Amino acid sequence: MAEKPQIQLFVKASEDGESMGHCPFCQRLFMVLLLKGVPFTLTTVDTKRALDVLKDFAPGAQLPVLLYNGEPKTDTSNIEDFLEEQLSPPAFPSLVPRYKESRLAGNDVFHKFSTFIKNPVPAQDEALQRSLLKALLKLDEFLNAPLEHKPGPDPRLPGSPRRFLDGDQLTLADCNLLPKLNIVQVVCQHYRRFGIPKDLRGVWRYLNNAKETKEFKYTCPNDEEIVQAYRSVVRPAH
Repeated sequence: MAEKPQIQLFVKASEDGESMGHCPFCQRLFMVLLLKGVPFTLTTVDTKRALDVLKDFAPGAQLPVLLYNGEPKTDTSNIEDFLEEQLSPPAFPSLVPRYKESRLAGNDVFHKFSTFIKNPVPAQDEALQRSLLKALLKLDEFLNAPLEHKPGPDPRLPGSPRRFLDGDQLTLADCNLLPKLNIVQVVCQHYRRFGIPKDLRGVWRYLNNAKETKEFKYTCPNDEEIVQAYRSVVRPAH
């Protein structure tokens, strides 16, 4: 049996300098490694202090950074592809979604959210909020529709009760979307008193299912950490 690789993941630390900080890309890779079930070391880096910890092997790199058998890897998407290649079946589960649509689901939600929350012109708020709601509604429809493109046994039955984007198992698509979706909910609720609408049942089922998994729960920064991270970029509500 091949020796297990030495893996170290460097992620952004929280305000206290120790626990998990606000960074959807760090959370994404943390989730991927937990889902792969491979032993690894997690190092939280306090970005307010000098990034001395990275200077020897990844000077100037943005977090997250991965060390794989001593080789530094940067850029979240590249790291994800690299891990999928190195930690492959049968020893490790594949996390690639089966359906192309799963990879694209919700891919505009975070962009619409950022435009809305950082908007400096109050008169544009309503239109930007509508645009974000439209993106969330599209995600909700995807989560409620059956994945197989054929009608179910009874077309009158409610939509797909699957737990996650691609089925009942978390995949790379979820590792990308869930951290961002959580930020959307926490930040909109706190700064705009407008959370993800309760009638988007598919989205809420998805988020609640995620919160029951250790891979999401264990890697999530706390809400206050997310609220603080957005303090400087959000225009105060009037």
